[in-house]
Amino acid sequence: MKYLVLLGDGMADYPLQELGGKTPLQVAKKPNMDRLAKEGVLGLVRTVPPGLPPGSDVANLAVFGYDPQRYYTGRSPLEAAGMGVELGEEDVTFRCNLVTLSAEAKYEEKKMVDYSAGEIGTDEATLLIKDLATEFNSPAKTFYPGVSYRHLLVWRNGPLRAELTPPHDISDRVIGPYLPQGKGAGELLFLLKESQRILSKHPVNQQRVARNLAPANSIWLWGQGTKPQLPGFYEKYRLRGAVISAVDLAKGLGACAGLEVIDVAGATGNINTNFAGKAEAALSAFRTGADFVYLHIEAADEAGHHGELGTKIEAIERIDQEALGRILRELPAISPEYKILLLPDHPTPLSVKTHVADPVPFAIYSSNNKQPGSSSPFDEESAARTGLFIEPGHSLMDRFLLG
Repeated sequence: MKYLVLLGDGMADYPLQELGGKTPLQVAKKPNMDRLAKEGVLGLVRTVPPGLPPGSDVANLAVFGYDPQRYYTGRSPLEAAGMGVELGEEDVTFRCNLVTLSAEAKYEEKKMVDYSAGEIGTDEATLLIKDLATEFNSPAKTFYPGVSYRHLLVWRNGPLRAELTPPHDISDRVIGPYLPQGKGAGELLFLLKESQRILSKHPVNQQRVARNLAPANSIWLWGQGTKPQLPGFYEKYRLRGAVISAVDLAKGLGACAGLEVIDVAGATGNINTNFAGKAEAALSAFRTGADFVYLHIEAADEAGHHGELGTKIEAIERIDQEALGRILRELPAISPEYKILLLPDHPTPLSVKTHVADPVPFAIYSSNNKQPGSSSPFDEESAARTGLFIEPGHSLMDRFLLG
């Protein structure tokens, strides 16, 4: 038996007036997802426990089968694991976004124009982070370049309890009310302001402005945490496998769980990602002995954060056609017995441009246990109508693998 989790990050949404009261999942052409729903088990699952933030970190941890209320230690430590950064027991890590702030003279009065600095390319971003590292690195602090706008700060005995806000939660808002608060806030605010002073004059950003691109004119620190301690996926489920993703968060979860992390050329985390390459990587992993593959595709989430309706629908359709469709065509030749779990981790509604904690639809399809033909497609409303509701969310993996 082969097991595939296909996670379309942020695919779920709210009904939209411009779609006649429907969601992107309801209007997207996605025959392969609908097939899984119609021939499998369809329902809703709450992936974000009450009291925890509705981030991809918490939600994916639950989908992996780990109770976030027990194992969650912050987002950035998982990203550190995905980047191969070893953490000590005294290290506190911070997610470090390169962002675009507006031009007001006073830092507190600037607006969050773009939490991703126009999805800046990795080559340019690396130059910026390396120059900041030259300025700020010390025996206690180390900056690490990542992919696109996503980077890392490791701070020995850093301010773990500071109150920090994800930048994608405050798009188009004045940043003053969301600047660091609590213990260690002064040191964090100093880094933000100094980064803005350095980056606003950086040649990379001067060239970006000349090309009418968003400048990465500040960093934004958030998602702090400490080294996680997860039980091994093999010890938990007796399955060996791999995780495939463009983002360090999902890679880090897989690494912490003892799964192989597979990199795919051209995997970007946005609509320009290599959908087909990710599908091929999953099939190749199954061909070479993997029992389990966690295939994470980010594109719909990024579209939700940017409020791009057409891009979100396109992302869903390309996941369906270029990834899931290919897998459904080729996986039976590798193993006639297989199961697929399809779901988002959380909704990223276009109307709010950030994550929410609402339950999400899921479908479990088994090649050797097809359900009687149903007319229910894969979407939020159809899943709710089934009456099947899974809570806590981390129990869904048990149902998928052990049920």
